Amino acid sequence: MRLKHFLPLLFTTFFITTTTAQIDEDQTGAWYIYNWGTGFGESRFGAQGDIQFRNWDLIGDLEQLLIRGGVTYSPSTANVKFVLGYGHITTGAFGDSDATSTESRIYQEANLPQKLGTRVYLNHRFRYEQRWVVTQDFRTRYRYNLSLTLPLNQTDLTQNAVYLALYNELFMNGQRDIGDNRQVELFDRNRLYGALGYSLKNNLRLQVGYMEQTTDNWSKGQLQLSLHHTF
Repeated sequence: MRLKHFLPLLFTTFFITTTTAQIDEDQTGAWYIYNWGTGFGESRFGAQGDIQFRNWDLIGDLEQLLIRGGVTYSPSTANVKFVLGYGHITTGAFGDSDATSTESRIYQEANLPQKLGTRVYLNHRFRYEQRWVVTQDFRTRYRYNLSLTLPLNQTDLTQNAVYLALYNELFMNGQRDIGDNRQVELFDRNRLYGALGYSLKNNLRLQVGYMEQTTDNWSKGQLQLSLHHTF
């Protein structure tokens, strides 16, 4: 094997070993999230995105810094919102190491909202990602998220609503060969989440929740503090 091929493989092996084999599954992590969305006047186009600061612990040990944004379109003929977006992710190693890797990602998604009865809000989100991860070949991934939002003290999510938010999201790898004779499993991960939320304003909600993230190599709990803002 030539040196120029060996060094990326050595770096990737070291990084994967650091971030999977040594993860403390009993240590609770924390994710701090800002979600935003806006419309473009009276048109059916808009924009949305999120910034996520993820930690292996409550704060200080970087798991990921994710910055993502995209253009949205809601057709008049169907109750669906389409998104075309881009994300940049910096991933940190667990523990004392300051090693990081980066990823650029393009994604397409469809959101199909439903309302059951007077106060049960469902959303089906289908997302397809094209991923460029450092030291790996081009990758793809499929994601399906089913979320439920239930106002507790009123029938909608306007100001002063107290609500329950739940979701489960399944991740499946597309391209399994990631280069240098390495492969990933078909199953990538699953996220199960529950939270209590409060509508500060009609367009601003705060959620405090807990997520259990499970991969083939580890399962870890994460506290989540998220702000959801539309304007």
